[in-house]
Amino acid sequence: MTRIIAGRAGSIAIDVPDAGTRPTADRVRESLFGALESADALRGAAVLDLYAGSGALGLEAVSRGAASADLVEKAAPAAAVVRRNAAKVAKSVGSDAAIRVHRSSVDAYLRAAPGPFDLVFLDPPYDVAEAELTASLGLLVRALASGATVVIERARRSPEPRLPEGLAHARTKRYGDTVLWWAHPT
Repeated sequence: MTRIIAGRAGSIAIDVPDAGTRPTADRVRESLFGALESADALRGAAVLDLYAGSGALGLEAVSRGAASADLVEKAAPAAAVVRRNAAKVAKSVGSDAAIRVHRSSVDAYLRAAPGPFDLVFLDPPYDVAEAELTASLGLLVRALASGATVVIERARRSPEPRLPEGLAHARTKRYGDTVLWWAHPT
């Protein structure tokens, strides 16, 4: 079972799409969000969750104090799951945060993304090629706030993402088969 770990929506169970997604493990989210809270990267943040899947990352951020979350998911069944999960979390946080679900490809959304975003999660499916991920990151750069944090989640066997001009590598953290790469605008 996947759940929101902490904050105002803490312990709420969230649905996971039947196929095509791999939710971030609770222990990885717990560690990630502990680090984000330590860096004071959540309170009042505008969050963007790309390849949202279940929406767990963006919704966890809202539960812990982010001001807004835009969750982008291309697959219709997964986008429907994200909408249901967003409604559950919105009920717990009330009008303190805006949660928007966008059924769109990542690149189409980024071409028109309003921004600026303070915190961005990218957890692309395993079949997203590195060149495609780099192109998406290139589109993302213009939508970032100056002090933004970008967190890219991939499988351990994946190469380190090639960052486009405008993004710099900040840190890497491994959790079993999952690796998180952190980046910041330059």
